[in-house]
Amino acid sequence: MPITTKLSIKFSNYLESCSTFRSFSLKNCNLRSNSGCSFVFVAGEVSGIMITISKWKCSWSLMATIASIVALVSVVHLFLFPVVPSFDPFSVWQVQDSCGPNNESVDGRTGHDPGNLQPVLDLEHKFPADLHRAVFYRNAPWKAEIGRWLSGCDAVTKEVSVVETISGRSCKNDCSGQGVCNYELGQCRCFHGFSGEGCSERLHLECNYPKSPELPYGRWVVSICSAHCDPTRAMCFCGEGTKYPNRPAAETCGFQLSLPSEIGAPRQVDWAKPDLDIYTTNKSKLGWCNVDPAEGYANKVKFKEECDCKYDCLSGRFCEVPVQCSCINQCSGHGHCRGGFCQCANGWYGTDCSIPSVTSSVREWPRWLRPAQLDVPDNAHLTGKLVDLNAVVKKKRPLIYIYDLPPKFNSLLLEGRHFKFECVNRLYNDNNATIWTDQLYGAQMALYESILASPYRTLNGEEADFFFVPVLDSCIITRADDAPHLSMEQHLGLRSSLTLEFYRKAYDHIVEHYPFWNRSSGRDHLWSFSWDEGACYAPKEIWNSMMVVHWGNTNSKHNHSTTAYWADNWDKISSDRRGKHPCFDPDKDLVLPAWKRPDVNALSTKLWARPLEKRKTLFYFNGNLGPAYLNGRPEALYSMGIRQKLAEEFGSTPNKDGNLGKQHAENVIVSPLRSESYHEDLASSVFCGVMPGDGWSGRMEDSILQGCIPVVIQDGIYLPYENVLNYESFAVRILEDEIPNLIKILQGFNETEIENKLTSVQKIGQRFLYRDSMLLEAERQKTAFGYVEDWAVEFLRLTEDDVVATFVQVLHYKLHNDPWRRQLGSQKKDFGLPQECLMRTS
Repeated sequence: MPITTKLSIKFSNYLESCSTFRSFSLKNCNLRSNSGCSFVFVAGEVSGIMITISKWKCSWSLMATIASIVALVSVVHLFLFPVVPSFDPFSVWQVQDSCGPNNESVDGRTGHDPGNLQPVLDLEHKFPADLHRAVFYRNAPWKAEIGRWLSGCDAVTKEVSVVETISGRSCKNDCSGQGVCNYELGQCRCFHGFSGEGCSERLHLECNYPKSPELPYGRWVVSICSAHCDPTRAMCFCGEGTKYPNRPAAETCGFQLSLPSEIGAPRQVDWAKPDLDIYTTNKSKLGWCNVDPAEGYANKVKFKEECDCKYDCLSGRFCEVPVQCSCINQCSGHGHCRGGFCQCANGWYGTDCSIPSVTSSVREWPRWLRPAQLDVPDNAHLTGKLVDLNAVVKKKRPLIYIYDLPPKFNSLLLEGRHFKFECVNRLYNDNNATIWTDQLYGAQMALYESILASPYRTLNGEEADFFFVPVLDSCIITRADDAPHLSMEQHLGLRSSLTLEFYRKAYDHIVEHYPFWNRSSGRDHLWSFSWDEGACYAPKEIWNSMMVVHWGNTNSKHNHSTTAYWADNWDKISSDRRGKHPCFDPDKDLVLPAWKRPDVNALSTKLWARPLEKRKTLFYFNGNLGPAYLNGRPEALYSMGIRQKLAEEFGSTPNKDGNLGKQHAENVIVSPLRSESYHEDLASSVFCGVMPGDGWSGRMEDSILQGCIPVVIQDGIYLPYENVLNYESFAVRILEDEIPNLIKILQGFNETEIENKLTSVQKIGQRFLYRDSMLLEAERQKTAFGYVEDWAVEFLRLTEDDVVATFVQVLHYKLHNDPWRRQLGSQKKDFGLPQECLMRTS
């Protein structure tokens, strides 16, 4: 029968009256006040004796009975299944040391006598590979050894009990109202423009560099301002004396423009001359700071076209409509999004306000912490302070611990960005409806948000299998020139060098404040790199870790920086900082798909499922083809010359000299002209080209999502999942030197082979979508506004595993198959797996 009483923050009243019981399940309990709470007894301690299900005693007669049953099962198994071991997840796997259930699954590293272990599970016979040497698991063709383990082990994973600590350390002055308290470390996370232990120090962040006679506003930087500078964020506004002082006057808006030197070229900005016309009310001149929105929309007044709503949280042509800002997980419903930084409600913390403290309401805890049994410390009534609480939660492995890093690595980069489209995958319109962006780098945000809300997340670093370090390089490298306080002067102007330094400082932080890195030399840590050159510029200190990237260059052929953009080049970074590692190591790292905006029409019409008979184009590629074409990238290094070679052979659009490709054919399209029906064109093709742009590109995702067989042309460079999925089942790889033979190679596939590849492409398509992240947003919008948008309706119909599900499956395989884990020594954990799955050998 539940025991009901009043509960204070210190639990003193309850413990004085019920001190014999220690473990409870809390229901409908608000820890913010002395409200009534309902406790359900789970397991207790009576007269000093702890009674738990895992340590019960039994009689010799019961032991004999169990032994007889096991012996009978063994005899039956021997006669009925003499050759191939059966795999039954419900069978008796092993006789335990003690007579009774054992809560610990122990693998081969735990110190058990290897002679007493049963033979390794014969997955090879149970799950044979197909003709492509693939083993399918959940509709995906995996490399055989991975697919077998997932089929035989991941499929039968059980939940385990994990103790999650709910912390209650306080911060100095409660962060002075200018930050969020990390209740685990007792440290403040200060908003943009504030610093100090209690966020009481105000920073002064200039918009402009020091002036000179030639440049009275300093040299160019994105934050350059001829009007009013907000020094907390280094952002430029119209300022006092104007009709709309809070209207942004960002960058080109505030300076004079000169006519272009060539027809069609953009106008040049004179950074030394302010544009005073933006302050005028004379309707014959180009105003901005005094333009009434109604008159502007009615075309009754002229205004400068270069002035627009660049900053987040504002919408409308004249920035007159306040809208939702873009924050990580939109603060999980436990805070206010202020330009990218989550200002958490009392009792909550984390970059997305998803971590509860002891003063939070249990009813509001996130799903990955519920249902929970709460363990109240015996001495809670003896202290005068808040105490940490232990909540026992059922979870499946692998378990991921996410570092709550200082905001300079994530939230401040979002709060201070000058262009709202940078490094986010969504914005909000005048009605606060979701606008998905085309930012390929938005994948980093999507992955981070999904892991934060994942049932695989844990707050218990001792139980964690992996550790995710959330450095948002998608924001760092796009914001390198945003303001003077983010100067690249110490990095020779290289964004790659600046970003490397951010990762190294994150490494310094976790080594200083947490014990987890040294236990594995960082090999169980995950670092996300979203930019064109991937982890090429990772500091040497973190290279042992798993790199989650979009650019899988093993440097086996292209052993140098491949970008045509000088500021991203990493060749000049000293080996003392970078080391001598490649960009990608297929034995430990993983390539994930780029972000792709939801296309409602493509999903609803099922372009991806279009059959072979409706695909009339043999080969298709549409994109920049380099300097030989109008508006082509001028650098010879662009695409490492691969796209240029393809165009020389098969170009279907005349180049600057009026020439087509040497092997131009009607059913082969290689064109730089932007297609108005790109997805339709892909869905009308059998094979689609996948080549690098300036580093990685999103062409693999385009092909897969429209059901087109990808043709990969980039030597030594891995594509998404290529080191875990069997690419022979759904893709074609062509060596760069074989480009002239491309069409002959493709024509060599018979119809059956093509049909099989198309079928496999269709099966794995959703693994290239960040469906989980999109459904999190759909749930937030439904909760806030009560409706479901068209894109959400289409995504709710999809049921196959997405990017995040695939990522977790790869981690689970690595948890029990990475050789380095066997060298860590004894490690006892409940893995929720049969013993045979825990004794894998290389």
